[in-house]
Amino acid sequence: MFGSSGIFVRTLTQNGIGPTTLLFLRFSIAIVPILIAIIAADKNLFKIELKDIPLFLVCSICIIGLNLCYNHSMNTVPLSLAAVLLSIAPIYVLIIAYFMFGEKITSKKLICMILAITGCVLMTGILENDLGNLPLFGILSGIGAGLFWASYLIASKKSIKNGNHTFTILFYSIIFISIALIPFTDFGEISGFVSIDPVMTIIFLILHSTFSFALPYIFSTISLNYMDSGTSSIFLSGAEPFAALIFGFLIYSEIPTPLMFCGFILTIIAMMMLSKDDSKTS
Repeated sequence: MFGSSGIFVRTLTQNGIGPTTLLFLRFSIAIVPILIAIIAADKNLFKIELKDIPLFLVCSICIIGLNLCYNHSMNTVPLSLAAVLLSIAPIYVLIIAYFMFGEKITSKKLICMILAITGCVLMTGILENDLGNLPLFGILSGIGAGLFWASYLIASKKSIKNGNHTFTILFYSIIFISIALIPFTDFGEISGFVSIDPVMTIIFLILHSTFSFALPYIFSTISLNYMDSGTSSIFLSGAEPFAALIFGFLIYSEIPTPLMFCGFILTIIAMMMLSKDDSKTS
């Protein structure tokens, strides 16, 4: 689902939606599906304690930092390089989780991480392009996106260990984000986009928010209930560019090169190795 965000971002940008307005639309609309999920699951999930708020604020900062850095990186350096810089997030996660939660850095994790990142590099086609002179701030933004993503996984993992539910973490985090983005939002851009075709554009905005933020964040945070943050981050770093290549092929007729196909294979191998239960024989 994260890999589908490029489809929505391209369409919104081409129709005059600025970066901060785009983020406001993504986050504010996502409140609705998460609100529905909480009502359907357990209304008690709305209850929080004052001690939970600092971690929610950290999650909020990480989410908005990730989106701003990644968007800037995609606008200033090749998309392939931006994806690679984001895909190294598992390195940060493994190191931080080792010191904060005592999660073991096993040889299996290291091998899978190397395979997944190598697969990401090949899938993006970065080795087949002449990158020339790149702006330093664009590269730093890509690195920052990976750091913010890693920090979000760590913060949400800590909040889950404190007894908070996935839906609770996301609900309050995006409320904080939406309020913070209001002063930087151009509502004229939104009305101009909606006026093109009110029914279809509203449906598009709901799909954008649901599939590029609400559901993938719900699923990624839920995964932390069943696996450690290092393993989860490796899955995410490998799956996103994999999905992006599939969408690019199906929607924009972007044909992968042989090296990109090799990246597919390496990433799939890494996912299979991570998915295998060590307690069972092959």
